[in-house]
Amino acid sequence: MDVKAYMQGLGQQARGAARELARANTNAKNEALLAMAAAIEADSERLMAENKKDLEAGAAKGLDAALLDRLELNPERIAGMAEGLRQIASLPDPVGEIEDLNYRPSGIQVGKMRVPLGVIGIIYESRPNVTADAAGLCLKSGNAAILRGGSEAEHSNQAIAACIHQGLKAAGLPSHAVQVVETTDRAAVGELITMKEYVDVIVPRGGKGLIERVSEDARVPVIKHLHGVCHVYLDDEADRAKAIQIAYNAKTHRYGVCNAMETLLVAEGIAERVLPELGEMYRQKGVELRGCDKTRAILAYAVEASEEDWDTEYLAPILSIRVVADLAAAMDHIHRHSSGHTESIVTENYSRARQFLAEVDSSSVMVNASTRFADGFEYGLGAEIGISTDKIHARGPVGLEGLTSQKYIVLGDGQIRE
Repeated sequence: MDVKAYMQGLGQQARGAARELARANTNAKNEALLAMAAAIEADSERLMAENKKDLEAGAAKGLDAALLDRLELNPERIAGMAEGLRQIASLPDPVGEIEDLNYRPSGIQVGKMRVPLGVIGIIYESRPNVTADAAGLCLKSGNAAILRGGSEAEHSNQAIAACIHQGLKAAGLPSHAVQVVETTDRAAVGELITMKEYVDVIVPRGGKGLIERVSEDARVPVIKHLHGVCHVYLDDEADRAKAIQIAYNAKTHRYGVCNAMETLLVAEGIAERVLPELGEMYRQKGVELRGCDKTRAILAYAVEASEEDWDTEYLAPILSIRVVADLAAAMDHIHRHSSGHTESIVTENYSRARQFLAEVDSSSVMVNASTRFADGFEYGLGAEIGISTDKIHARGPVGLEGLTSQKYIVLGDGQIRE
């Protein structure tokens, strides 16, 4: 296959579909989304059968447990894909929304209208549910999508793509509005991220290596986060039960996800009251603990944490723990080691909670809640295209609004400039 010619063809078709989608009304887009959801549910057995091929191939290649977990489709996750599409359908359509419309002294009215970005290229690894989430969000926001999943999920992604195309056909929308790249040749990624005449933005979802490569080589704007080194800080004025529950959930709910806690910070005033019970809970769950000297004085079975541990996204049952003097020390640690993804404080002190919210510079900052809530679905976005730790255009979970831009509109009645 001539990969360059193939990708150029996808780009041309996507550009044409984007123009058609710009004319599509909300009802047509919602009809397509609901039809996609119905097709996914109706084909759940086939989706799992195709996914099984990917899981077996992944196990044979030696993929680790975290990657296989991200790759797996089960009835709950398939239902989640369908529900995500239905939630997107239920959300207000941002396209065409006009805001800040004001009269100027000349008599003209000036405002801003929300418009699609155009063509969005999404590059992702492992998780086949991204295929449905990305297609749904791009469609509702009026964008055409070119999706390039990882080779490890080839069968799963193509099966989901068939359901997506059923939905587009049912609503009379162009099939090229969502295209899943069929070749597993890595050269396809290099083409996609440099096709600036056809692609308006790239969203990479996957490991740090993939995102670094895309960020370095892309000639198209990128919405990204490199990794998720997330922190939970247990303040000495935390409710003990809340602290234990949140710290346990943030780490053990799922390991191979970017919003899992990787470092637990504990105020020394509460450390001896929470760490023994928490440590035993982690041990029973099979979590390896790596701690500072003060942590190891309380939890003798914890291994010594290295400087590298504080900057590591494990995506595995491993947790770093540091006992700190106070809130200021905790925020200093976060400032030095956070990836800017998600941080949480557990405290009953209102002033400290507000200080944490104001001073911690991450895309999601939480009070008395697990970092696992840093997710588009949980935030009511329906689903997310990814999480951005950049500060320009979109930050945090990127939903419908993050996939649009704004243009100025001017309404006049014959005014001329003098």
